[in-house]
Amino acid sequence: MKELMGKPRLRWACRRGMLELDVLLAPFVEEGYDALTDAQKYTFEALLACDDPDLFAWFMGHGKSTDPELQAMVNIIVNRVRV
Repeated sequence: MKELMGKPRLRWACRRGMLELDVLLAPFVEEGYDALTDAQKYTFEALLACDDPDLFAWFMGHGKSTDPELQAMVNIIVNRVRV
């Protein structure tokens, strides 16, 4: 299994072309990422590799990922923001 990204690389990967994604992803890295299991951390990295329009649709509830693990990670992030 490949090595997980370090926090500096994650912070950089969370800088997106859409402010709506920046305000979800960047705080999650700082406040929620460390509580994830290693499997969830790999899923989070896979989520960061997705296209911004897809991420926007998933986070705004306009669509769902066909990958259940990615959709579960979207749900974790959205639920954390709602708290």
